[in-house]
Amino acid sequence: MFSNIGTGEIIVVVLVALLVFGPKKLPEMARNFGKAFSQFKKSYQDVENEIKNTIDDEKHNDKTR
Repeated sequence: MFSNIGTGEIIVVVLVALLVFGPKKLPEMARNFGKAFSQFKKSYQDVENEIKNTIDDEKHNDKTR
């Protein structure tokens, strides 16, 4: 997803965020972003597992018929 972003671009984004939000607010925002990303990843994995389980159940039901 972020494979096209280089080190220079990341530094620019961090510097702009530091200027806009300030040094006190930036670590808190980074933590919140990390938590949100972690929750999104967990939700995505849950949905993926549910789809796989459904597909496996359908395959099993087709074999028993």
